[in-house]
Amino acid sequence: MATTDRIAEIWGTRTPYGPGETWPVRVDTHLAEGVDPGDVDRWVPSASILHSNGDGIDIAVKDDRIVGVRGRAEDRVNHGRLGPKDLFGWQANGSPDRLTRPLVRKRGTLVETSWEEAMDRVVGRTKELLEEQGPSAVGFYTTGQLFLEEYYTLGLVAHGGIGTNHVDGNTRLCTATAAAALKESFGCDGQPGSYTDVDHADVIALYGHNMAETQTVLWSRVLDRLAGPNPPQIVCVDPRLTPVARAATVHLAPRPGTNVALMNGLLHEIVANGWVDDEYVAAHAVGYEELATRVQDYPPERVADICDVPAEQIRHAARLLGTAERLLSTVLQGFYQSHQATAAAVQVNNVHLLRGMLGRPGCGVLQMNGQPTAENTREAGADGDLPGFRNWSNDEHVKDLARVWNVDPMDIPHYSPPTHVMQMVRYAEEGSIRMLWVQATNPAVSLPELARVRSVLSQKRLFLVVQDIFLSETAQLADVVLPAATWGEKTGTFTNADRTVHLSEKAVDPPGEARADLDIFIDFAHRLGLEDKDGAPLVKWSDAEGAFEGWKECSRGRPCDYTGMSYDKLRGSGGIQWPCTDEHPDGTEHIYTDGQFWSAPDYCESYGRDLVTGAPLEPTEYKALNPSGKAVIKAAAWFPPHEQPGEDYPLQLITGRTVYHFHTRTKTGRAPQLQAAAPEVWVELSVTDAAALGLAEGDLAEITTPRGSVRARVRISGIRDGVVFLPFHYGYWDTDAGHEPDGTGRAANELTVTDWDPASKQPIFKTAAARVHKVDDGGGTPSSAPTTAGSAPVGYAVPATVGGPAGTADENLTGGTR
Repeated sequence: MATTDRIAEIWGTRTPYGPGETWPVRVDTHLAEGVDPGDVDRWVPSASILHSNGDGIDIAVKDDRIVGVRGRAEDRVNHGRLGPKDLFGWQANGSPDRLTRPLVRKRGTLVETSWEEAMDRVVGRTKELLEEQGPSAVGFYTTGQLFLEEYYTLGLVAHGGIGTNHVDGNTRLCTATAAAALKESFGCDGQPGSYTDVDHADVIALYGHNMAETQTVLWSRVLDRLAGPNPPQIVCVDPRLTPVARAATVHLAPRPGTNVALMNGLLHEIVANGWVDDEYVAAHAVGYEELATRVQDYPPERVADICDVPAEQIRHAARLLGTAERLLSTVLQGFYQSHQATAAAVQVNNVHLLRGMLGRPGCGVLQMNGQPTAENTREAGADGDLPGFRNWSNDEHVKDLARVWNVDPMDIPHYSPPTHVMQMVRYAEEGSIRMLWVQATNPAVSLPELARVRSVLSQKRLFLVVQDIFLSETAQLADVVLPAATWGEKTGTFTNADRTVHLSEKAVDPPGEARADLDIFIDFAHRLGLEDKDGAPLVKWSDAEGAFEGWKECSRGRPCDYTGMSYDKLRGSGGIQWPCTDEHPDGTEHIYTDGQFWSAPDYCESYGRDLVTGAPLEPTEYKALNPSGKAVIKAAAWFPPHEQPGEDYPLQLITGRTVYHFHTRTKTGRAPQLQAAAPEVWVELSVTDAAALGLAEGDLAEITTPRGSVRARVRISGIRDGVVFLPFHYGYWDTDAGHEPDGTGRAANELTVTDWDPASKQPIFKTAAARVHKVDDGGGTPSSAPTTAGSAPVGYAVPATVGGPAGTADENLTGGTR
């Protein structure tokens, strides 16, 4: 047993292992001060809720309070390990400012009220708008942190009951491109790879994926391979010098907005050097000829000019990709939130299709998620798509869903693509969406161009309902606030980025009158009188397990088939990967194992889109392109971003995350160890840019784009020249810091642009033109940005980020050394 400062040592103790070996167990535990393992009344199984990895967690309960967590040794995802947000984030549950009673706005002020009055207002307004305007008046904007059962119920209520097409999740901001890229290449969502591919790969490529901070336990797995015999080689694409970049064999740091050009340069080399698996491509894919022609225009020398990356580095990376025997690729926000997001992510899929690197150990693509249940929003129909990966353009799919729900197919909106959140904001701005119900997310901090978003959400003609656990910046603008239960206070399932399903059990009661989101949705449906076509209640379950059984029937025969699972079976497992059926009762580690894809025209989830315009392909176009259901190799040309640096705004702004916080800090900002490790916003500049601007470490700078300004302390880091980085987590809820939402605060999204990828509709957070100037001298005091990860200082002696005694955790190792 070792005790480690897990704020200072994010990834914990190394347990080296070699290719094909089993990742050793290391069980991490953190309990509240004064609580020993023997004091715990019970350990309740769950999984991680503050990132997308899906780590198996046991919740420690004493005197009906959560007092800590430990990793589960038998879990297939983490083998007992936990990251900093897992270890310390649970403290937010017991924060004294939790919402405990409903609030309604009276004479401009939010005041406490009863559930009866609050729901009467919500249901009453819904009925009024349905009568006046119809379903198009009502929109729902959800999260990536609820449970599968809650998303499925919301999708049923919104699509099958109310009949609105305006349903989306904040997963639009982080993983919409993951789904879109998978649909474009494979005809359907669903990750081809598995986390176990780390155990076998000889090359691991990370594209815009700072795994070291966003998925700390998975990065621990990579670090343990790197520390063992025959380690994999690492290719990193990131403009910052992240821990991934520091560990990389090749680090490509392209100019923001040039990812498609870079990928075309890598594909050019794979094709030109004969590294294509011609037999695999001929048997299992269409579109290769167009790609081979397209990438002829992107030799390394041209790509080097576009991306400002040395041509020899491009060749080196391509050689690793092209000669790997087992290649694993992961993709995240650096591609997803950037210019030509879907086109770039699709090119990563193309690398694997050209190389035949799918469906076997060590050979996989993980188009990653940013949130713990992002996969569930997509499966269950809470992000606009139809449940079960059904195709909204396929009338037979709509009829099948109507059969499951026992409604008329014409009651399910499928007359146009589902409405994404940025379009919903526009509709609300124009006055056609007149009621917006927001659950467990904070768009007043997380959406781009915040001055505009605040203006829209504050309109008197918009009836805003917010369902949350704290009075967030968005909740402060609401007409009705509904207090919700959170992780550990309710039961349900959630699915991580490699299709692993966990059951999270209720450990304690929620505070005050707070209710589970599922109970709120069911109550709303019953009060609204939603019925199926036979006059029975539309929602036919009353608890989480009943909702799960309903979902299983909806998933039957679809790619994300859960019919072989049950709550009892999940309780006895370390996580089960879908599809799980009678044929595959223990789940499915790899899909597409035999080159067979879910892309047949009558089965696929999507017919694809034009990567430039976003226009959906017609069924007849798709059938002509892919009549026999192969994978689709889709080429793309590079185009410059809409907003580029110039004389007034010479730099490029990118936003992102830090290891210690999640989204807008509504939880992690209330965990003392996490908040102390990253207490306030900072701005990263390169050594060269800082010197040119007369800025030193710790100086106060103002970052300005055409949309607003933000002030932040300077961290001089290893970021590439010409690029400025701001973490996006920081809003205004802790107003004791003296910040006000006036457009010159500290929320990075004051500066980002209202623009989105044409195919995935994911907002673009990484190509804004910016300028920076000095506001005040730092007096030699460094920025409080963490020193442990991507924001590590360069050229300055800065005190190390540590957690001290409060930041320690026990590590029970099976083998392994420091």
